Amino acid sequence: MARNGQRLRELSLRDLTVDDGFWNERLRLVTDEMIPYQLDTLMDRVPGAPPSRCVRNLRIAAGLEQGTFEGFVFQDTDLAKWLEAVAYSLTRKPDPALEKTADELIDLVCQAQRADGYLNSYFSTLHPGHQFCNLKEGHELYTAGHFIEAAVAYFEATGKEKLLVAMCRFADLICRVFQSPEYEDAVPGHEEIELALMRLYETTHRERYRAMAYDFINRRGTTDYLSREAEMPRFIDVWHDRNPYIPEYGQAQAPVREQTAAEGHAVRALYLLSGMADAAGSYEDEGLLDACRRLYENVTQRRMYITGGVGSSGTLERFTADFDLPNDSAYAESCASIALAMFSKRMARVTGEARFMDTAELALYNTVLAGVALDGKSFFYVNPLEVTPSFCKPATDKAHVEPRRRKWFGCACCPPNIARTVASVGGYVFFTGDGELRLNLFIGGTYKARLGETPVTVTVQSELPWKGRVSLEVKARECLEGRLLIRIPDYAENPRFTLNGASLDPPVEKGYAVLELTGWSARASFDFDMPARLFYADPRVPADAGKAAVKKGPLVYCLEETDNGETLSGLQIDPEEPLSERFEPALLGGVTVVEARGQRTVWDGGLYSAKPPGRTPATLRLIPYCFWGNREPGEMAVWMRLKC
Repeated sequence: MARNGQRLRELSLRDLTVDDGFWNERLRLVTDEMIPYQLDTLMDRVPGAPPSRCVRNLRIAAGLEQGTFEGFVFQDTDLAKWLEAVAYSLTRKPDPALEKTADELIDLVCQAQRADGYLNSYFSTLHPGHQFCNLKEGHELYTAGHFIEAAVAYFEATGKEKLLVAMCRFADLICRVFQSPEYEDAVPGHEEIELALMRLYETTHRERYRAMAYDFINRRGTTDYLSREAEMPRFIDVWHDRNPYIPEYGQAQAPVREQTAAEGHAVRALYLLSGMADAAGSYEDEGLLDACRRLYENVTQRRMYITGGVGSSGTLERFTADFDLPNDSAYAESCASIALAMFSKRMARVTGEARFMDTAELALYNTVLAGVALDGKSFFYVNPLEVTPSFCKPATDKAHVEPRRRKWFGCACCPPNIARTVASVGGYVFFTGDGELRLNLFIGGTYKARLGETPVTVTVQSELPWKGRVSLEVKARECLEGRLLIRIPDYAENPRFTLNGASLDPPVEKGYAVLELTGWSARASFDFDMPARLFYADPRVPADAGKAAVKKGPLVYCLEETDNGETLSGLQIDPEEPLSERFEPALLGGVTVVEARGQRTVWDGGLYSAKPPGRTPATLRLIPYCFWGNREPGEMAVWMRLKC
């Protein structure tokens, strides 16, 4: 575990105020644009957006409106994630009107809840009395998990218990049902309840929630329940899918401790791994932690895009095989990168290893942020690394690839998931432990914590992601004694530290520089070089052979047609020429642009020609991948061919 078995903890969002040159705008977007816009979509008030019916479904389930359920079986989760985003937003910017709206929607949720604690508008409306009759496809436990997460977040943000009490009743029902003989070998089809029950346990300290999460994890892959469920008399068909169940799709092909590769639906796999990491830390289960490490290595070293995207296939939204990472048909669902960040943060908290935060940061700064437009009102569900708009046609392998973000989706899991994730980014910044503070992400703000028994206030100033400079001031009302650990990211070159004005060469522990603090206050700084650099892929990734990509700090860069003209595939970058950087405050809200020297193909033949192409010098202009698609639609590419 982290260090001598100690437990690392996140700071409560009530104890921090993010004030950061980069993240302030992202957080403002959630509060001022995304939350109001997403409420309007959930209420079916956005012209041109697919109807959500989410709130209407709950009103029908509550008996407040006549009608029938519409949408996906998990439609309720859109509201759950929206409520969670609201909770985090309220800790940053109190808003009585927004809180009142959230309270009213929580009242609606509680009215839709049945007397035994069960909550699900799909089954309550269309199949009353038939709960948990299709775990494979019904998403009841997945939906329950998201409402539990929302309840915990809202309680922590506001102190209001209504939703928390309601979800404890639901969790109690789940514990009773799934410890009964009828369901003793049952597991969720779509994982999420595991991490949610662990989170509920951490808030309520009720052992049955932790035990149920652990039981679900330990059952997985030891039973064929999901494969034979459709033959059971109580089964309610949801998807009308006549294909046989694929155990790998739901990570049920083997017990979790024996699995060697991340398989199946990427979001499900990573939500499961998040719950496994929590349980491994809570139970000090080294075998379970070893499985988490093994699967993390498989994902990040063999099945992850350079952007932090995961789940390469649009068929079943899944992992495929090692090194199968096509760029132009990449799926890389936004929710999957969110789940990767969640899992990586948990692994960093359990192990105390900085490398896991490298992955969380990569996913957050790239694929997660790319999922929302700069106006907060349109979204990407999938995140390709190469786009030619005319190729994105229905009934092709690129039908899921879109050159423009959408106002909303019929299956809208990603937009509210992005909102809750960005709103909670402050929770990634610090961990606290026994007499220590760990700085994980370099996000400016004021953070209240404890160093041992001493309350401290930490002020962080950061110039990331554009410059490698971070400064900290730690203040206390009594004499300090403890350790400040600062993550040294994998992209930091020539790291330099000062403490109270003096340069020092601190020891490094699991990727963190260790600074010993004494006295009433302390000032520290961390400076490093992070120039834009070319990156190359393992040759076993066929899509990237003979190509290079550009990264600067945590940011991956890309070409857009707007800056480089059409036919990006005809550009080649010269790896022998230096990259140049320039901050442009008027572009995309202020970004550092990278320029490279190279050449452009000149073609004057037909479709095919025996005549070799000509070449002309070219300057390639790149912007951060997270901002692509915010101007006129056109081609985009992360990987560039190397100059011959």
